Amino acid sequence: RTELALKEIMSSGGAEDDIPQAERKTVTDFCYLLDKSKQLFNGLRDLPQYGQKQWQSYFGRTFDVYTKLWKFQQQHRQVLDNRYGLKRWQIGEIASKIGQLYYHYYLRTSETSYLNEAFSFYSAIRQRSYYSQVNKEDRPELVVKKLRYYARFIVVCLLLNKMDVVKDLVKELSDEIEDYTHRFNTEDQVEWNLVLQEVAAFIEADPVMVLNDDNTIVITSNRLSETGAPLLEQGMIVGQLALADALIIGNCNNQVKFSELTIDMFRMLQALEREPMKLASQMNKPGMQESTEKPARRENPHKYLLYKPTFSQLYTFLAASFKELPANSVLLIYLSATGVFPSGRSDSEGPYDFGGVLTNSNRDIINGDAIHKRNQSYKEMHCLHPGDLYPFTRKPLFIIVDSSNSVAYKNFTNLFGQPLVCLLSPTAYPKALQDQSQRGSLFTLFLNNPLMAFLFVSGLSSMRRGLWEKCQDYLRKINRDIAQLLTHSRSIDQSFLQFFGDEFLRLLLTRFIFCSATMRMHKIFRETRNYPESYPQLPRDETVENPHLQKHILELASILDVRNVFLENTLDDY
Repeated sequence: RTELALKEIMSSGGAEDDIPQAERKTVTDFCYLLDKSKQLFNGLRDLPQYGQKQWQSYFGRTFDVYTKLWKFQQQHRQVLDNRYGLKRWQIGEIASKIGQLYYHYYLRTSETSYLNEAFSFYSAIRQRSYYSQVNKEDRPELVVKKLRYYARFIVVCLLLNKMDVVKDLVKELSDEIEDYTHRFNTEDQVEWNLVLQEVAAFIEADPVMVLNDDNTIVITSNRLSETGAPLLEQGMIVGQLALADALIIGNCNNQVKFSELTIDMFRMLQALEREPMKLASQMNKPGMQESTEKPARRENPHKYLLYKPTFSQLYTFLAASFKELPANSVLLIYLSATGVFPSGRSDSEGPYDFGGVLTNSNRDIINGDAIHKRNQSYKEMHCLHPGDLYPFTRKPLFIIVDSSNSVAYKNFTNLFGQPLVCLLSPTAYPKALQDQSQRGSLFTLFLNNPLMAFLFVSGLSSMRRGLWEKCQDYLRKINRDIAQLLTHSRSIDQSFLQFFGDEFLRLLLTRFIFCSATMRMHKIFRETRNYPESYPQLPRDETVENPHLQKHILELASILDVRNVFLENTLDDY
């Protein structure tokens, strides 16, 4: 292929003999690197998606070739312009592939710094207008490359919370789609318009806006910062387990999504990441840090993001995570999924008798939560039952279930004596609370951004930055106090304390207790099904109904002038 291309290029640039040997070699080398890079890039999709080690050397080789290709075209731009006819969109394609490599490296490693690298390459394409000439060429497939570049850039910006850039990109993408559909009468017009609708809904999913004095929106980040998790007191006895791996599963019908991320998945993945750091160099090859350059802090836990997986996909990823889990480590499973309820009456109360959450099947889904079966004596097949997770409780397991049937997981049994905790969402929310389920679950919002969730249940939809920051400070104090309540409790199950040494899990546990205490004090949350639950159960009087914590919540409500939303003397109401 390279030979043919060379002959064609050389002959169009004048008599072959007129071309100096050095220039001929430059074009040959460029064609070789371009071919090699495409070949390696296409091979990435054949790598197994699970398992953390098999893919690293292949990624390294691909990065090597792209680094050489990028530098080569920079050094020899003039010769390549004259002799090869290198177009600006072709340079854009190389930069776009490098951006994709960094993004996929982030997906495989959960290291947020690689998102910054992807962003810098995608930004360069836009700033240098690499794709600007594409619209002049009568080739719809080139315009589609440009549209896909925009969609990928938007995903990276969403993950980096660069909402101002997202809004600009959406406007540009909208214009590009209009131009594309106007010029080429294509069948994919509906799909591209759907992309625009999805991203617009995604941007507007947050129920509360934080405003600067000039009414511009403040972008808040919900990744773990240095001051994020409450510090452990000296002498506090907690486990030494570390969160090493997480499966984030999204299978809710009708929830806002973009790319293959539902809003719940998006929120939870950020709750399991630290704030990104900038990498030192522009083309820093992932995974190639010298062993002497020990990172100053612990890495993010590795994550698998599974959008609407089938049972077999979910089980395969779960088994891979379980197999590779290091010693003294925790596996977290987050399930945001439609509830599946048992349809037949069962005399027994085993781990397959309470239903569970939906796994994907292209058939069988009728009316959202109901699954139709021919024979009522069989169990639901397209469902992750609590019993399906039993084999994985041989290692420390931390489960979060956000579903209309989360209580199915309350009937867990700890068979192997390993640390095991399940945090379970309410199964229903009060009717008086406007239905926000399409824009993400309230329970997950509490775990990701507790202050925003608190404002939402208090009926507030916007807030000034100064007051927001004051409340965040107060919430940090509440988190510290919740941490003390947990570690000083005499009757708490040891599993909670064994997970408490890990920063991410500590923050999730304190936010869970804050969420539960808030809902129990709220005037419209009056049914048992409106409250989160846990396995093992928490001692209520020492945690979620502790008078000291209730006083703090009323104080936070006073700062926001919404004390009337909460019960003043909750202990008398039980």
